[in-house]
Amino acid sequence: MSGRRKPRTAKSPEAKRSTGTRTNTEEKQTKTFEEQAANFNPPASGARPKKCGAPAKVKLDNEEIKKDPKKTTTKTTTAQTKPNVNCTASDANPKTCGAPAKLNLENEEIKKDPKKTTASGARPKKCGAPAKVKLDEEIKKDPKKTTASGARPKKCGAPAKVKLDNEEIKKDPKKTTTKTTTAQTKPNVNCTASDANPETCGTKTKSPVDEKDNIISTIYKDKCAAEQPESTLKGKKGMTQLQMKQLSHDDSKNADDVKKTELRTTLNATLENLKIRMKEKSKASEVINKVEKVILKHLRSEKSLFRQVKKPLHTGSYYENLKISNPDEFDIMFPIPVQRIDIQPFTEDGAFYVVSLKRGYNPLKRFQEDGKPLPASEILQDFRQEVIKSIKHFPGVSIDRKKRGCPAVTLNIKVESRDISLDIVLCLVVQSSWPDFTSDGLKIEAWLGRKIKKDYKSMRYYLVSKYEGNGNDERDGILAKDCWRISFSHVEKEILKNHGSEKTCCEKDGTHCCRKDCLKLLKHLLSLLKEQDKSFAKFCSYHVKTTFLHACCSRTNDSQWAAADLTQCFEQLLIDFEKHLESRQLNNFFIPAQNLLSGCSQKSCKSLALHIKKEREEGFPIFKC
Repeated sequence: MSGRRKPRTAKSPEAKRSTGTRTNTEEKQTKTFEEQAANFNPPASGARPKKCGAPAKVKLDNEEIKKDPKKTTTKTTTAQTKPNVNCTASDANPKTCGAPAKLNLENEEIKKDPKKTTASGARPKKCGAPAKVKLDEEIKKDPKKTTASGARPKKCGAPAKVKLDNEEIKKDPKKTTTKTTTAQTKPNVNCTASDANPETCGTKTKSPVDEKDNIISTIYKDKCAAEQPESTLKGKKGMTQLQMKQLSHDDSKNADDVKKTELRTTLNATLENLKIRMKEKSKASEVINKVEKVILKHLRSEKSLFRQVKKPLHTGSYYENLKISNPDEFDIMFPIPVQRIDIQPFTEDGAFYVVSLKRGYNPLKRFQEDGKPLPASEILQDFRQEVIKSIKHFPGVSIDRKKRGCPAVTLNIKVESRDISLDIVLCLVVQSSWPDFTSDGLKIEAWLGRKIKKDYKSMRYYLVSKYEGNGNDERDGILAKDCWRISFSHVEKEILKNHGSEKTCCEKDGTHCCRKDCLKLLKHLLSLLKEQDKSFAKFCSYHVKTTFLHACCSRTNDSQWAAADLTQCFEQLLIDFEKHLESRQLNNFFIPAQNLLSGCSQKSCKSLALHIKKEREEGFPIFKC
């Protein structure tokens, strides 16, 4: 035994490495992996991990690696296995290790060849939760290796958040906004600090981003946020000012839509209530027609001074299809033609005239004294007496007291439980050209056309026994109560019947407009306000009708009065009426020189305008009562 020594046990590769010595085989193996690390291309930031679990370890012998280094990049299966305890720090192939090793490159190698590091934003394949990579020095050298700000991992449990230093953010602000998912899982205890390969690690890391921050985009931070306009800065509750303004705008828009819907509903419901039932309409018209025949028959008798009376002319809101609520008011004109007359204006506005009969026979000439005009007051008084005689034996009919300045004989007729008012008006029919005061009126060329206007101007006009103010006011020896007022009610009726710029407007097969609906609503509003405040008694439906006619001439196209735009059209008509009241100026549609509001005080006009404006702004609560 003296010449023999104790046999030595061969040291393992780990022991050799621990002593700092390397074999040729190990040196070759290290160089092989260095070449692979240099040629390693990380996957794109948007790459999706495929079937990530904990890839199985593929064990290749050192001899096989020596013969064919390419075998070190063999893909692993998706079966999840426990980490191999035999896989030590020397196992350089990260793709064949069950518990992925951390790709550890020394600082000297990183400085020499930056390409050996993985891109900071590279998204791992086959990974449940990529490891967090932080290479400050490498990022500074090559910023392109960071991920895009908006890149999101697909099918990944919880991608890691890439942090960049302030210096890198300043160079490229877009790199600061890498988003992470909110899925949180427990880390794999088998993944150690040395496990550098994120492609084979089944561990999922917890996202550091708070759940509230996932609602709002974190696109602009630090310098990038400072360079953005104020509207993009964060406001209350993590919401940007732009989003807050948009939300406020949307809320305001929704509130306006709700308000418009409620207003449209209110107006449509009001119009529905204003409709006249056909049963009531037929009963009322039947009684009115009987009374009309009785009066006409009596006036045409031989003993009457009005035996030349012609067929009655039906005027007013009922015959214009503008009557609202109930068929309780009717207007009928009994015309007497006159030829060869002398007509002179009584007032400067051209609305009232003095009439004198010339040569020729006419039963009315007995009222005219030599050298004097035809007295309207006396003729009206005799006409009233004849009407009383005609309906003397008609059941259910009574006569109202005469109203000052009113040209009508008003009858009250009882129809079942309802009272109906019937105005009988005597008028003179003048078949001649219209007075010069009307030359600037009836401006319907852009609305109904020049041809229609010419046809209207060729029609006859009427004179009724009406005056304003004190009837005993005298001018050139003539009393105000003896003058006649010019009337174009028949033309108004024709305009309202054919009110569209298109001939088919509101016909059965044509497009419907909201003109008449707007007029009905305004008439109803005025009547309700007059009931509430007696100071508005001087305002009448003719003021409303004149405002409506002017509005139609200013907005001539049927599309501006579409039935679907009832709310806007009605509000605009109210604004027009308010302007007339505030200025206390409403010109006669046919005689522009006459101001229909001259008899109303400035105080009452402004008060009515304020009431209408209040109703318009508050959604017409008066209609809901």
